[in-house]
Amino acid sequence: MLLSGTHVMEGSGRMVVTAVGINSQTGIIFTLLGAGGEEEEKKDKKAKKQDGAVAMEMQPLKSAEGGEMEEREKKKSSIPKKEKSVLQGKLTKLAVQIGKAGLVMSAITVIILVLYFVIQTFVVDGKLWLTECTPVYVQYFVKFFIIGVTVLVVAVPEGLPLAVTISLAYSVKKMMKDNNLVRHLDACETMGNATAICSDKTGTLTTNRMTVVQSYIGDLIHKEKPDPSSLNSKILDLLVNAIAINCAYTTKILPPDKEGALPQQVGNKTECALLGFVLEMQRDYQLVRDQIPEETLYKVYTFNSVRKSMSTVVCLPNGGFRLYSKGASEIVLKKCSNILNAAGELQTFRPRDRDEMVKKVIEPMACEGLRTICIAYRDFQAVPEPEWENENEIVGDLTCIAVVGIEDPVRPEVPEAIRKCQRAGITVRMVTGDNINTARAIAAKCGIIQPGEDFLCLEGKEFNRRIRNEKGEIEQERLDKLWPKLRVLARSSPTDKHTLVKGIIDSTICEQRQVVAVTGDGTNDGPALKKADVGFAMGLAGTDVAKEASDIILTDDNFSSIVKAVMWGRNVYDSISKFLQFQLTVNVVAVIVAFTGACITQDSPLKAVQMLWVNLIMDTFASLALATEPPTESLLLRKPYGRNKPLISRTMMKNILGHAVYQLVIIFTLLFVGEIFFDIDSGRNAPLHSPPSEHYTIIFNTFVMMQLFNEINARKIHGERNVFDGIFANPIFCSIVLGTFGVQILIVQFGGKPFSCAPLNAQQWLWCLFVGVGELVWGQLIASIPTSHLKCLKEAGHGPGKDEITDEELAEDEEEIDHAERELRRGQILWFRGLNRIQTQIRVVKAFRSSLYEGLEKPESKTSIHNFMTTPEFLINDYIHNIPLIDDTDVEDSEEPPGRVLWSIPPPSPNKNNNAIDSGIYLTTDTSKSAASSNPESPLHSVETSL
Repeated sequence: MLLSGTHVMEGSGRMVVTAVGINSQTGIIFTLLGAGGEEEEKKDKKAKKQDGAVAMEMQPLKSAEGGEMEEREKKKSSIPKKEKSVLQGKLTKLAVQIGKAGLVMSAITVIILVLYFVIQTFVVDGKLWLTECTPVYVQYFVKFFIIGVTVLVVAVPEGLPLAVTISLAYSVKKMMKDNNLVRHLDACETMGNATAICSDKTGTLTTNRMTVVQSYIGDLIHKEKPDPSSLNSKILDLLVNAIAINCAYTTKILPPDKEGALPQQVGNKTECALLGFVLEMQRDYQLVRDQIPEETLYKVYTFNSVRKSMSTVVCLPNGGFRLYSKGASEIVLKKCSNILNAAGELQTFRPRDRDEMVKKVIEPMACEGLRTICIAYRDFQAVPEPEWENENEIVGDLTCIAVVGIEDPVRPEVPEAIRKCQRAGITVRMVTGDNINTARAIAAKCGIIQPGEDFLCLEGKEFNRRIRNEKGEIEQERLDKLWPKLRVLARSSPTDKHTLVKGIIDSTICEQRQVVAVTGDGTNDGPALKKADVGFAMGLAGTDVAKEASDIILTDDNFSSIVKAVMWGRNVYDSISKFLQFQLTVNVVAVIVAFTGACITQDSPLKAVQMLWVNLIMDTFASLALATEPPTESLLLRKPYGRNKPLISRTMMKNILGHAVYQLVIIFTLLFVGEIFFDIDSGRNAPLHSPPSEHYTIIFNTFVMMQLFNEINARKIHGERNVFDGIFANPIFCSIVLGTFGVQILIVQFGGKPFSCAPLNAQQWLWCLFVGVGELVWGQLIASIPTSHLKCLKEAGHGPGKDEITDEELAEDEEEIDHAERELRRGQILWFRGLNRIQTQIRVVKAFRSSLYEGLEKPESKTSIHNFMTTPEFLINDYIHNIPLIDDTDVEDSEEPPGRVLWSIPPPSPNKNNNAIDSGIYLTTDTSKSAASSNPESPLHSVETSL
C-alpha cells in the first residue's frame, strides 16, 4: 500500500513483557526514591472505599500480628522524620549543656543574694520587717532577680543560632558564584565533613562529548589531531566523504548556544565525534551532504548489533558505485584486503598485517579506554550491477582508509580536583554504567586509581555476587570487606549505586562514620542521590528526577565545583567554631564576673543593659563578622572532622580558658583596686538608685575593649600565630570591629543613666585600649603553650556517640530500606493477587463455556491463560526467597497456604494455534476451586490433573 510517497508496512510482532509497575527499572527507581509509598497508600484507600470484597480478599494475607505490624509501620511513616545535620546535632547538644549550666548559675546567684540580704538585714543588723519598708525590700528582691536574669541571659549564647544561619546563608549565596546551587541549607555544612565521593563518569568526570583523540592514517599513528596539510589529499577526500555520507544525516554539529561554549552535538555521539574530526581537518561535511543529498543514496546497510557496522552505497559520476563502510575495527578490518599507504596508494592487507595492526594500533588504543572505529571503502563497476541483497559479498574486499580512537575525554580540571579531594582526606570512587575497561582507563586518567595502590575495580554482577549471601540478601559484613578498597564500579544498575552508598554510610568498621557525597545526572542516579548525605545533580545535563533528589545542583556540570563545595562546607564549620571560641570566652567571663561580683559586693559590676549590649548586639555583629570569613585553600590540607569530632577542640578550649583568665584578672583587679589606681570614687556598695560611677564604667569599657581585640584572636582556631592573616580580605569583619568600637565610644560618653555609664577622660580611654591590645600579646603567649601538654582540658560539643548512632540510625535505616523493600514486596503480592483473580474469573467463564458450547469448538483451538504453557518447569516454592512477601506470617501462620503459585517458562516449541502465545507466565491457585473444577472437561480440571 502506498501512502504519501512512503511505504506503510503491515504485519505482526511479538513482545515479551518481563516486568511492569514497581518491578520495572523505573518502578524500582521510584520506589527507592520513596515515591511509591504515597501512591500505594492512596490506591489502598481507594480500593477499600470502592470494593469491600477486595478488602475481604486481602484479609487472609494479614494475620493479627501482620496487621498490627502494618499499622505500626503506617503510623511510623506518617510521622515526618526530621533529620538534623551533623553540625546542628552538635550545636543542639552544646546549647543544652550551656543552657543548663547558665540556669544553675543564675538560680544560685539569686539564692545567695537573697540569703545574704536577709541574713545581713534581719539577723546581723536585727532589723524588723516593717510595712512601710516593704516597697524598699521588694525593690531589692527585684534587683536580685534582674541580676539573676542577667547571668542567665549572658550564659546562654543567643548569637549561636544566628551565627549558624548567617554562616550558612552567606555561604549559600557565595557558593552560587562557584556554580553550586544549594537546595538544602545544611547540605553545604555536611559537605565539609564528607569522607567519600561516589561520582558518575559521563558528563561529570568527562565532557559527555565523544571526541576523536587518536588516529591511524597512511601508515602513521597520530596521538593528537593530525595536520591536514601533512595528509595526502586523496586520503583526506576519501576520509571526509566516508564520514559525511556514511552517517545519519540527522547527526550534526551545531554552533554553541552561548558565546564561549562548546559546539552542540546532535544525534549519535559516535558519529558526532567523527563529524567533529572532519571539522578539525578544516573541511565542511555539510558541503559534501549538499552535493549528495540523502534521497540520492543508492543503498544503505544500517547499523545493528549483529553487523556492528554501517555501510552506504553512492553512485559515482563515471557510472560506477562506491560503498563507504564504518564500524567496530575488529569487524571491519577482517573484511579489508587493502589499505591506503602514506601516498594514498592501495597496498595489500594480509591477515598477518592485520594481526600486526591489532597489536600496534588497536590494542594500545583500547588499553587507553578508546573506542576504535575503522573507516573503509570499495568501488564497484556499473556493469554488471552487483547483487546488493548479498550483503556478505558486497561488504567485503574493502580498502581501509583510517582507524580512529574515540573517547569521552576527561575534563581538563578533573585530575587536579580529584588530587585536592584525596589530599583533603576524601576518597573518590567512580560508579558508572560503562564497561569496566573504559571505566578503568578513565579512572586512571582522572587519578582515582594510581599504579602501585591496592584497589578494586568491579562490575555490577561481581559486586552483587560478593556482597550477597546464598539467599540473595545483602550482608553488611561482606560489603565492609569490599568498599574500603573499591574505586571503580562499572556496569552498575541504579540499585547497585544505592546499595553501595547505603553500605558505606551504614558501615561501622571505621573509627568515624563515613559521610558520603554522590554526583549524578540521570534518573538512574536518583536513589543514590537521595540516600547520600549530600547529593550533587548536574544542572545542565541532569534530569528533573536527579535534581529533585539532590541537595546541591552543579550549574556548570563540573566536578571541580565539588571541591569548592567542600571548601565552603569546611569554612562553615570553622566559622561556627570561631564564633563559639569568641562567644564562650565572653560568656565565661561575664557569668563569673556577674556571679562573683553579686555575691561579694551585692551588685553586678556589669549592669543588665550593658550585658545586653555585649551579649546581644555585640555578639550578633561578631557572629556576622566571623561567619563571613572567606574560605582558603588551606582548608583542604586537613582531614575531614567526622561525625563525632567535638565542636570545641582542646586548642579552642585552651584559648577560651586562657583568655578568660586574662580578662578575669584584669576585671577583678579593676573592681577591687581600680579606684585607687585611677584615683576615683569607688563604685562598690553603692546605694539603690545611685548615679553611674566612673569606676564601673571603666570596668565595662575595659571588658568591651578586651572582647573587641579577642575577636581578632578568635579568627584562628588551630593555634596559628598570625591572627591578622587575610583580615583585609574580609571587609565585613573590619567594618564591624570599627563600627562596634565607634558605638562603644557613643555609649560610654553619651549613654548616661540608661546604660549606667559616666563619661571617661582621654587617659582612662587609653588605659582601656592598652588593656584591650594586651589581649593580642596574651594570645601569642597562649599559642606558645603546646596543647599536647594540657591533657586535663576536655573537649565539648561532641557528635552522637557510637551507641547512639547505631540505635538511631538503625531505626531510620530499617524504616528507609524496609520501606523500599516493603513496597516491592507489596507490589509483587498485589500483582500475583490480581493475576489470580483474573484466572479465577477466566476459569469460571471457561467452565460455563465448556458446558454450554461443548462440541462447538475443538479443545486444541481454545485460547486461555492455561494455553500459555503446557507443563510447569519449576515451583516458585523452590525459590521462595525471590518472592517477596508482605511479612513472614504469610507463610508461617497458615497451615494451608491460601494460594499455590506456579511459575513456568516453557521451552520454545511449535504452536499449532497461531493466536496463542508460546511463552509467558503460568499462575494458578487452589483457593478458587468451584463447581467448575468438578467438570472433567473444563480447562481447570485438565490443568490441575496434569499437575
